[in-house]
Amino acid sequence: MTENSLSFPSALRLNKPDDYKKVFAKPVKSGDQYFTLLAIRNDLDHPRLGLAIAKKQIKKAVHRNVIKRAVRENFRIRQHSLGNMDIVVLARREAIDAPREALSRSLEKHWSRLVSRCASCS
Repeated sequence: MTENSLSFPSALRLNKPDDYKKVFAKPVKSGDQYFTLLAIRNDLDHPRLGLAIAKKQIKKAVHRNVIKRAVRENFRIRQHSLGNMDIVVLARREAIDAPREALSRSLEKHWSRLVSRCASCS
């Protein structure tokens, strides 16, 4: 990936069920009232993002889509500082009513936490 690009191509996404299974197997976790993030190191030179926004937690599709857009946008901007991690984001009910700025601040804290915690993991 080029260092100056702020795009979100397919290479930066977890696409296959096996990719998600690897992350769910032995993750490094970070959680708060809005999100739970799971991460593992990958063998690539860039991070990848997966979204698992459950209908059971967030009933309406419009709310799920707003949350997904917020997460993707934040990831797109921070992708170059994340290193080589596979990350899965799970949203909680409280994320529905949260302002976008609060979601962004929450994600910023999670990215930082995961980078420091994954530095020691294999």
